[in-house]
Amino acid sequence: MRDTVPALVYHLAARAHVGQSWREPAVTLADNQAMTVNLLEAVREAAPDAVVVYVSSGEIYGPPAALPVDETAALRPQNPYAVSKAGGDLLAGFYADAHGLRVVRARAFNHAGPGQTPNYAIASFARQVAAGLEAGDDPVRVVTGNPDARRDYTDVRDVARAYRALAAAGEPGVFNVCSGRPASAAELVRTLGEVCDVAIDHVVDRSLVRAHEVMEVRGAFDRLRAATGWQPEIGLERTLADTVAWWREEIRAGRATAQLHE
Repeated sequence: MRDTVPALVYHLAARAHVGQSWREPAVTLADNQAMTVNLLEAVREAAPDAVVVYVSSGEIYGPPAALPVDETAALRPQNPYAVSKAGGDLLAGFYADAHGLRVVRARAFNHAGPGQTPNYAIASFARQVAAGLEAGDDPVRVVTGNPDARRDYTDVRDVARAYRALAAAGEPGVFNVCSGRPASAAELVRTLGEVCDVAIDHVVDRSLVRAHEVMEVRGAFDRLRAATGWQPEIGLERTLADTVAWWREEIRAGRATAQLHE
């Protein structure tokens, strides 16, 4: 921070996998808090005029008392990752209030798109479809957890636009980043079949169903739109189709590399 004295900092670093946070709660909490307080301290000492976009999470709201969830909702995190992000969110707000830092808190709900690792729902489902298509399977088997839990998904390219828009505005505050359009795992799998024109064999693995599952999450992004003019531009169908296409290229590249080493 001293070497660069940045005008703008995006803070996205975190242990971000919910399942892993259940297995390693102490590590998740300690690391995510340390990353955030260390960054904010460095900004305070070396670049106090910088705009900091702290990427929080819609997970911090927990079970919604009302839908859609707006920024005034109480924080009721329901897993160790969400608790760690709620702590980081509060730290970010504290540094804005106590030290006058220009910290923007972006509470991002679920997002997906090309390049995401298969630890996350849409990436996992899309990879399974891509692998099935490459293998010539008919139908293609897709394994999911809870088929009915609904999440508010936004394309990662739209999410990135939102972060840049918030950075340009530079006003401290809390802003949901979401689409307002929830979808269940069952809907995602069905839509994958439609956009890829393939029959799907949807299998529910009960071992993948999370404890304390929140059955529906849907956010409101009115505050973000009012501050920046942002709204989502990429529909769910394109997100799914592009993600499958990306995975097919990855699978083909992996196959070609393996053949070179034979």
